Amino acid sequence: MGCQCQLLITSLLLDWRVRRLIVNADDFGLTVGVNRAIIEAHGQGIVTSATLMANSHAFDDARTRLSPNSRLSVGCHVVLVDGRPVLGAGQTPTLSNGNSDDSRFYDSLSGFVLRAISGNINRDEIEAEATAQIRKLQAAGIVVSHLDTHKHTHIFPPVLGPLLRAAKACGVRAMRNPFGPVHVSLVAKRPSLWKQFSRVTVLSGLGKTFRKSVTDADMLTPDGTVGIVATGAMDARLFEGIVDSLPEGTWELVCHPGYNDAELGNIRTRLRESRAEELQLLTSPEAREILNRSGVQLISYRDLV
Repeated sequence: MGCQCQLLITSLLLDWRVRRLIVNADDFGLTVGVNRAIIEAHGQGIVTSATLMANSHAFDDARTRLSPNSRLSVGCHVVLVDGRPVLGAGQTPTLSNGNSDDSRFYDSLSGFVLRAISGNINRDEIEAEATAQIRKLQAAGIVVSHLDTHKHTHIFPPVLGPLLRAAKACGVRAMRNPFGPVHVSLVAKRPSLWKQFSRVTVLSGLGKTFRKSVTDADMLTPDGTVGIVATGAMDARLFEGIVDSLPEGTWELVCHPGYNDAELGNIRTRLRESRAEELQLLTSPEAREILNRSGVQLISYRDLV
């Protein structure tokens, strides 16, 4: 009996020490080329989850690419900046620039944040719009496994609270934790990443508030996110450094695979060539070998829930 107890304790300790990684592709629905790349990165690569934009140009195409037997975990990529509201005219006056059917969210992230923290955005509108976006996915037959936000607007408490309420109202149990470790050694020789590193470092002070809010709402979230600093610059060397330095626990790697085609050229995004480069990395044998060599276990948000 004592031997069996010891084996059980050892098994539990080993499980606790394992390193798990969710590889989540953002911007599902942005273009047909992005949709095709995400499905390929899942079927032929290491992507385990994706987040779909309810107000995107290629939403219907994304939905049709999801087979009933797909193991891809699909969440809602809530958009509150740069795009059109799902709600009808006049229902998001403090979030958008007009009351017509052609109203748009404000494009500037910094402007959105300033208006949110100064109380100039109605939090009930955030909750209502997020709810409408989640419900659109659910109405399309998608089991929404988790939430994250375009440009990580849920980092900020005035946005996080309404999103947590929307998630709970829609039966969604998990949300991205946009905070995580950033190792200076990974960006020291990459001047192009220093600006993003500085932003992430400044905002890291909001991490404790985020964790408390999610816990109080009885929601699930990974231990944190890796790779945000490397957005637009991810290559095999950076990927290997991120995986090798991954702490124990469950983490999320954010990625943006896609095809840099004519349709993407008409979309407002700074990520163009990098999407194709990420697709090549995510579907490469090298990426799988790096994970296997490091003993990192791939899981999805569906597994987390």
